[in-house]
Amino acid sequence: MHAVCTLALGFPALAGKFLVNPYSDQYIAGYAFREFARSHFKQFGEIPQWNPYLFGGMPFVDAMHGDTFYPTALLRLLLGTDTGMTWGMLLHVFLAGFFTFLFLRALGLSFFASVIGGVAYQMGGNVAGLVSPGHDGKLFIAALLPLALYFVVRGVRDGRNAAWGPLAIVVGLAVLSPHPQLLQYMLLVTGAFALFLALGFGSDTVVPRRAGMLRLASALGAVAVGMVMGAIQFWPVRAYEPFSPRAGGKGWEHAISYSMPTEEVLNFVVPQFSGILDKYWGRNGIHFHSEYIGAAVLLLAGLAFGAWTLRSHTRIVRFWGGAFVIALLWALGGNTPFYSLVYALVPGTKYFRAPSTMLFVVSFCTAVLAAFGAERIVRLEDRRRYVMGWGVAALVIGALGALGALTNLGLSIAGPDRADLVLANDGALRVGAIRSMVFILLAALTVFVVATKRVSRDLGGIILLLVVALDCWSVTRRYWMFSEPAKVLFGSNPVVDYLQRQPGPFRVLSFQTAPSEGVHDPLLNYDGLMVHGISSVLGYHGNELGAYDRLAGKDEGFRQVANPNFWRLLNMRYVLTNSPENIGIPELKLVAGPARDAAGSELYLHEIPMETSYAWVAPVIVKGDEAAVLGTVLDPRFDVRRAAIFDTSAAVQGESITALPEPLTIKASVKRYEPGRVSIELDTPAPEGSALMVSENWYPGWTATVDGKAATIGKAAVSLIGVALPTGARAIDLRFTNPAYETGKGVTFVAVALALLLFAMGLWADRRGARRV
Repeated sequence: MHAVCTLALGFPALAGKFLVNPYSDQYIAGYAFREFARSHFKQFGEIPQWNPYLFGGMPFVDAMHGDTFYPTALLRLLLGTDTGMTWGMLLHVFLAGFFTFLFLRALGLSFFASVIGGVAYQMGGNVAGLVSPGHDGKLFIAALLPLALYFVVRGVRDGRNAAWGPLAIVVGLAVLSPHPQLLQYMLLVTGAFALFLALGFGSDTVVPRRAGMLRLASALGAVAVGMVMGAIQFWPVRAYEPFSPRAGGKGWEHAISYSMPTEEVLNFVVPQFSGILDKYWGRNGIHFHSEYIGAAVLLLAGLAFGAWTLRSHTRIVRFWGGAFVIALLWALGGNTPFYSLVYALVPGTKYFRAPSTMLFVVSFCTAVLAAFGAERIVRLEDRRRYVMGWGVAALVIGALGALGALTNLGLSIAGPDRADLVLANDGALRVGAIRSMVFILLAALTVFVVATKRVSRDLGGIILLLVVALDCWSVTRRYWMFSEPAKVLFGSNPVVDYLQRQPGPFRVLSFQTAPSEGVHDPLLNYDGLMVHGISSVLGYHGNELGAYDRLAGKDEGFRQVANPNFWRLLNMRYVLTNSPENIGIPELKLVAGPARDAAGSELYLHEIPMETSYAWVAPVIVKGDEAAVLGTVLDPRFDVRRAAIFDTSAAVQGESITALPEPLTIKASVKRYEPGRVSIELDTPAPEGSALMVSENWYPGWTATVDGKAATIGKAAVSLIGVALPTGARAIDLRFTNPAYETGKGVTFVAVALALLLFAMGLWADRRGARRV
């Protein structure tokens, strides 16, 4: 059933369609990251360490470019990037349901109840809806949460030693997703439930306190091994932190941004309340996901509460009910005082935003409760009064929506500035309220006829499962947007063809200057040029080098991109826009276009009115602190070719000068240019005291050799590479190697081996114990 539900949403994938929303980050950036990693691996047989295509270059692993080390990378390698991305999403929606089924069965629930719980989780908006914004890392962890809980049950409650190795692997996969925020949420939920079980609340047999604590300690050890398993990704990330624009955290306002507005809790039942996708009128501005839990699912979840024959079931229901409340308060973020406690007490919160991402836990709690509610139905417990109450509530919801009362409520919340958006959503809201009413009534009727034994228990379970699945499918299907395959979606055009014919390396400044038919055109403002092997001055990432952001004037809207000195420093040769009009840069020359791209934009390529180069030799080395260097190199009166100004931290010998020497006439030619590998040749020997300036961002790990001998390299011109040249230098080779990555890789391999050893030893211990019994 979990596979059928997944294919009911994702069947266009069978025809080769690409599961990508043209409004999503995957479209404008994610595909480019993953295609670069795949093509680099196929060409060089290794994970790329340097991305030269965005923001002057950045370390690929350290700055993070998605699921580089997660198993979905193998799908992309084998199937192609777009097909691998698509089936990776489908696979994890299926796994979210199947793993929830396993967890619920481990808790002792019946087959039908467990399937219903799994379907409720996988088909809800907070799991299935994650494909719309392309949040694959969130989806991966949403799928892994129930599997981690399953192994916690087997290990902590049942005392199975073989559970610890798999638990470590699950945690390791979650670390490599890589989504540290949702990883934190998963660990909090898993840890709380492990403690609950260790204290004996999850079993009706007495668990000795000492045994419970030993099992809890074993679970903690498994989690520690799993966390270490992520070293291949997060050891470099840790090294990158001082260089990141996010260093030191972002503060309270950043942390509460994209909190779930309180009024949007209504979306749990009527998903059209605040508007679906482009009809959204809420406070968060954008809304590519869905909070919809399922009207029928909520009805079943309420049935879970009350006394159970097994005391452990009563306690488990209370645990997940309490977890639901805490997770909901967390998701509301800055809209309640509760999040102040989270911000003060939970490590790492200052680095994160969007507390609403906790909603996958809200959905999971509800799905577990719904499974317990379905268990009552399967056991033929009479809940007619409860069902009648929901029937009345359904009629009220339908009436309020159909009569426009919910729209009026939206108007009172939104205010006059968003009133037009609320009114535009009125028709969809009326229909949506009636839809929710119908599914509540169908679920209530099914519960009623099963409770009164008008249909068999098995038939009732099947009908209830279908109602839950159809209820969620009727909403989440709208979030599954398929596009043409990547070869069409990111196809070339005459402008791109022109750029690929030009001798490089060089960079292109691309941005939208006029309203475009294209929706979030990847070639304008974003990372589409990267797909074609063309470097951009800017791009779309969010964790580029902080020094580059300061050089480009990011805090002032990247205003330095109009500065000729910046053009020289960044080897900027072209400007790509969707307008033939002058964009404020005098003497631009139109060299290609107009040409329509795959997104529908009309492209125009302009050449800037000066010669720029990737590398040049400056006659003198000077040192200064960043503030002074920044002011100097961006001053139009300063010729960047007359001096190499290094940071004070660079291990070079600077000179004290009273006047700048004239620029040198030495030509620096690029003989080899690959990600992380550059060879440069000078046409005449370098003079004493000179330095090679390279239009590539400096970062620890770059090394240089000059004529085969190690040379001193450092940060110059705020963010770029500078190499001190010995007298007579002719050939310079630059290479980026990442010691943090190599260390992390070794640690990861050891952790994986340890997890496998834990599993083998656990199997041996369990079998030995079974023989003794």
